[in-house]
Amino acid sequence: MKEFAPIPGSTILNSIEGKRMIIMATNTRVTTVARGIFRAAKDTDSAVFMELARSECDLKGGYTGLTPKAFSERVRKAAVDAECDVWALHADHITVKKGDAKEIDDTKKLIDAQIEAGYTSFAIDASHLFNFEGKNLREELNKNIQVTTELAKHIGKRMRGAEFGLEVEVGEIGRKDEHGLVLTKPEEAVVFIKALNENGVYPHVIAIANGSVHGNVYDEHGNVIEQVSINIPQTRAVAKGLRDNNLKVGIAQHGITGTPRELINTEFPKGDIIKGNVATHWQDIVFNVLKVYEPLLYKDMWNWTLETYRAKNPGKKDKEIFGSNCKFAIKEFFDRIYSVDEDTERAIEALVYAEALIFFRAFSSKGSANLVREKLG
Repeated sequence: MKEFAPIPGSTILNSIEGKRMIIMATNTRVTTVARGIFRAAKDTDSAVFMELARSECDLKGGYTGLTPKAFSERVRKAAVDAECDVWALHADHITVKKGDAKEIDDTKKLIDAQIEAGYTSFAIDASHLFNFEGKNLREELNKNIQVTTELAKHIGKRMRGAEFGLEVEVGEIGRKDEHGLVLTKPEEAVVFIKALNENGVYPHVIAIANGSVHGNVYDEHGNVIEQVSINIPQTRAVAKGLRDNNLKVGIAQHGITGTPRELINTEFPKGDIIKGNVATHWQDIVFNVLKVYEPLLYKDMWNWTLETYRAKNPGKKDKEIFGSNCKFAIKEFFDRIYSVDEDTERAIEALVYAEALIFFRAFSSKGSANLVREKLG
């Protein structure tokens, strides 16, 4: 019987070295979308990452209602159903914001649960631990370096010699100052990766702040608009800085939802960016289908979201308040979302499949799965 279990993220990323390809990573907040993504991955022979962030999926279920064990079981079943054999199970944004002993201990417990659930790739995000009073880059990044090192070594120890993918982050995604979005400088990424390497930690990808934001972008009327803020020249400069210092690490592009696919296809520096995260896009598909196929459920979710979050978002239009906060309704309406009829699920899968085909084409990932198989021998 053919094996459809997740494989190490490191194997997938190393397999496309030197290729102008991006591996898509999908945050499947509603796991109903997983089968459509896997089908598209199989039909395009594309490798893919299935992932959820700490905020989405933790020991208490995050805001999706899924623990690492539950998430793993659901996407594994979807992979078997679609007969998709080249994919990784990734812990996105294992975020550390304070860096104190309790938070580190809680983070290790989450990692242990992820490993127990069969995760094969991990993203440590200690980018919040930036020292604004540091006298140089090393001092500014020191806490991030320390925490990332400690957690990476914990993963290595718990994995007991098994291969795994490792992603790290420098530059908080979406952070702004008085001049706008704060972008990662090449020397910042170089100092960070060099320090990790000195500590015996060798990431496969690094997430940088390059103008993207998580989720949708809205205009003053609350309408979703295209995200065209990703700074391509800055991204190329960071990649060049890493290459010039012989640091073997690719870039993980976060916040792709809303970026025009033709821009991704023609302008993204594929090969510099080797992993691309798509999250809110899949959630939007689910909610748009529910709007037509399950109008009562959608109305209840709309009302709950606005009642819960309107006061926290003064001056914003209802459409933006809902769009930015409806993700929290997933856990609240968990049983009803996963009890929709077959027609609703079929519509979700069909739309997700078509959209995933377009993403795989834009990422030029066709054939990446076979490269992985060749590496695996």
